[in-house]
Amino acid sequence: MTANLDFSRNHFDLFGLPMAFALDLSRLDQAYRDIQAQIHPDRFAHACEAEQRLSMQWTTRVNEAYQTLKKPFERAHYLLRLQGVDAMDPKNTAMPADFIMQQMAWREALAEATQARNLDALGALEQELRTQARALQAELARLIDDEKNYPRAGETLRKVRFMDKLLEEVDAAYEACA
Repeated sequence: MTANLDFSRNHFDLFGLPMAFALDLSRLDQAYRDIQAQIHPDRFAHACEAEQRLSMQWTTRVNEAYQTLKKPFERAHYLLRLQGVDAMDPKNTAMPADFIMQQMAWREALAEATQARNLDALGALEQELRTQARALQAELARLIDDEKNYPRAGETLRKVRFMDKLLEEVDAAYEACA
């Protein structure tokens, strides 16, 4: 195993990337492939049992780190946990009143479009939700990377989670209307 592999390193350090929400995914992919080329269990098929076990542990660790950093929600959640903010703590469900009102409107629009099997309305809602989700991701990048305002980023991440779930419901509504 290479000397630079250290289980105590955070995911960003592991891949030699800056600790940031806005991430160069091509650099992440390349770093992942480079590490996998060094640690893949096939390279250790004829090694001693301890080296094979270590290879498996590293492969698991690297895969977990890669999957975390690759997905925007998981990456933001991980960054916030590194800063001591558990944005998804079940006891912390506070949302601004205007966002709650908007949630209710979106849910009502989804229910109406699904009930009427109105694919045009579903498409319009999906477009609106995707636009809002992109705006929230841009806000996360600003709050985490630029302002280092981790508590507010946690609030924004909870909004992102809601948007992700609502978009999953839209996908299910398309299937129900088909």
